[in-house]
Amino acid sequence: MPKYYDEKEEDGRACSGVREDFRACLMQHDCVVKEGKMPSECLKEGHCKALQTSFFECKRSMIDTRSRFRGRKGY
Repeated sequence: MPKYYDEKEEDGRACSGVREDFRACLMQHDCVVKEGKMPSECLKEGHCKALQTSFFECKRSMIDTRSRFRGRKGY
């Protein structure tokens, strides 16, 4: 679920909630924090896979013509 803050700026871009949670997951993961690896290296190892898939599905639903009826995936 997205994290909401009182003093946070409103992001009007598509899939902003999933993007924020995906970024937070990567930046707070032990792979980045303790081991000092790049987030792209941690993605290749398979960390935060569920959020990565959700972000991909949300971005893909933007170009899907059926999303006009179903709505955008994600939050």
